[in-house]
Amino acid sequence: MEKIIDETLQGSTLAPTEKESNSRKLYIESYGCQMNFSDSEIVASILAKEGFNTTQELTEADLVLVNTCSIREKAEQTVRKRLEKFNAVKKVNPSMKVGVLGCMAERLKSKFLEEEKIVDMVVGPDAYKDLPNLVQEVDEGRNAVNVILSKDETYGDVAPVRLNSNGVTAFVSITRGCDNMCTFCVVPFTRGRERSRDPQSIIEEVNDLWEKGFKEVTLLGQNVDSYLWYGGGLKKDFEKASDIQKATSVNFAKLLELVALAQPKMRIRFSTSNPQDMTLDVIETMAQHKNICKYIHLPVQSGSNRILKAMNRLHTREEYFELIDNIRKIIPDCAISQDMIAGFPTETEEDHQDTLSLMEYVKYDFGFMFAYSERPGTLAARKLKDDIPEETKKRRLQEIIQLQQKHGLYRTQQHIGKIEEVLIEGSSKKSDAHWMGRNTQNTVVVFPKEKYKVGDFVNVKINECTSATLIGETVGQSDNN
Repeated sequence: MEKIIDETLQGSTLAPTEKESNSRKLYIESYGCQMNFSDSEIVASILAKEGFNTTQELTEADLVLVNTCSIREKAEQTVRKRLEKFNAVKKVNPSMKVGVLGCMAERLKSKFLEEEKIVDMVVGPDAYKDLPNLVQEVDEGRNAVNVILSKDETYGDVAPVRLNSNGVTAFVSITRGCDNMCTFCVVPFTRGRERSRDPQSIIEEVNDLWEKGFKEVTLLGQNVDSYLWYGGGLKKDFEKASDIQKATSVNFAKLLELVALAQPKMRIRFSTSNPQDMTLDVIETMAQHKNICKYIHLPVQSGSNRILKAMNRLHTREEYFELIDNIRKIIPDCAISQDMIAGFPTETEEDHQDTLSLMEYVKYDFGFMFAYSERPGTLAARKLKDDIPEETKKRRLQEIIQLQQKHGLYRTQQHIGKIEEVLIEGSSKKSDAHWMGRNTQNTVVVFPKEKYKVGDFVNVKINECTSATLIGETVGQSDNN
């Protein structure tokens, strides 16, 4: 639940590549969070060296991969339906091989491979470098599986193929895995323990993206604030590090500064933050660098201390308020967004009211809100009964959504009359005559195209708004071009 699920991207395929020396076709669909979409690009890069070009035509594929997500039941049902579809195509094209990647791999490997026999290959999130061997296995007629979780794999040495991109914004993974054992979340079991990537390889990737014309990067991790590089190894083993390792270690605030200084004209974002790990030095670094965007995704999940404890969230309501107050004090115009779960086991009406009152205090700019669904393998599934009736979950979720829409409108209205820098990402979904981009707060801004192009930084005067979108007109290019 820590990662944002963009519903509009679910099931999207990587754009086609045409390398003349490659003779085989790879079709890959991605589900879930930004980490999965980023991982699909790493997979495409690894398989490009094995003779595969990507295609968006399922029927011409030699290898079909689906990159899966275990966060919500809906994603699992969708993937199962897609696998049925792939197998129907396989009847026409028997040489086609089908594989499952990512977070569902470990839990469903025996079901998919042995019981239902609907896939040829199952590959966990830490095993993508083993793909050449696994492809050879299935080519030779054997099922192939590798779901071993790694203590050190970060894919820092693999340059992702940017196929899911608008050419302007890109994701750069900085950590893998998670040590926070939130009881509702399956990520620590599907992605393993937390480890950070060498800062030098991150800077090199950012510099390379700038050379290729990208104008904005989002540093990605299950929990970016706990980034810690001390020469490699797990975050939890830092206490055993030598004095020199500790003295030269790089935490998230330091990494953020290194990236901001490496490319001063490039916008820097990051996701996802965890309240218990976000420190004042991160907020102060954001305030010091103009190119670090004024936006923090800060999942809280509930406003009730009792429920936060049941979720094993290692922060209280009061500590969260203190963090919000510090952000507002140090970066007054910072946008803040949330993740919220309605109907967690044992949640009472009083707990729900605590969530609504927390939202009233913060007045979030955006939100990602879900009704609780039990995920197999999580601590909550093992220890807590899913005892809130569906109707109650739906009503509470609806109340959370309605309050968020009210606050979203309140926040977008604050922008009216202001001139704000916007990075043009592409055409508006609703009108070909308008560009769409985002301001530093990550709010979508729509305005007439005029003479500008994708990748330009422009100054836009905000004239009107909805609860999620700003509408305006350009008043010239920004000095950031």
